[in-house]
Amino acid sequence: MLLVLVVIAWHSVVVAFGLKPYQLPLPSRVVKAGWERHWELADATAMTSLAATGGFLLSLSVGTLIGIAFSQSRAIARSVYPYAIFLQTVPIVAIAPIIINWFGTGLQSVIVVAFIISLFPIITNIYAGLTTIDPNLLELFQLHNASRWQTLTKLQLPGAVPNLVTGAKVSAGLSVIGAIVGEFFAGATDLYGLGYLIPQALGQLKMDYGFAAVICSALLGLVVFGTVSIVGERLLRRWRIGNH
Repeated sequence: MLLVLVVIAWHSVVVAFGLKPYQLPLPSRVVKAGWERHWELADATAMTSLAATGGFLLSLSVGTLIGIAFSQSRAIARSVYPYAIFLQTVPIVAIAPIIINWFGTGLQSVIVVAFIISLFPIITNIYAGLTTIDPNLLELFQLHNASRWQTLTKLQLPGAVPNLVTGAKVSAGLSVIGAIVGEFFAGATDLYGLGYLIPQALGQLKMDYGFAAVICSALLGLVVFGTVSIVGERLLRRWRIGNH
């Protein structure tokens, strides 16, 4: 119902203020433009999805390994963690052109940008989960002379599952943003994504087509986030059963 109200308000504003199509198109024009070029939008969405998924999976694996390294060595955490914060604080639009210059235009550069922007949530959440364990359980493992590897695999990693799921949800949404930003700077290649279509359409004042591409990017973000959330909930359900 909220979506219906938003569309009605959108249509009413355009009609009431007499806005031109290049200022704000009617919802019907956006739907028509999207349908007329749905194959092009579908191909672009697939490319952006591929880049976002690649960046997310890369950040999930690398971020988990970095978080484990931080939890096992205070010296590593103190020396490397500031650089992880650097990746989060520096605007991605400032470093994306550098990445494109290093790796060239194409899918690989877009994946790198998506990886960088989605890496920090994984590191912080897995590191927090690995270091905030129950002291009583830790003492129990020490009492039984458990090795560091046994403590990590049987206590810390299982206990960090909820944190990992939380970080993955945040990282999933950021990976889509990173992929689109990367495509903004990667330019046109034989295969291009939504991040190329959006500025191209808006630059040519094809607002209806640009809005359709923006809506596709929003839907892609919802699909990626929803998929990660469903997988995470199933993983948490098994985790809760295992802990009982």
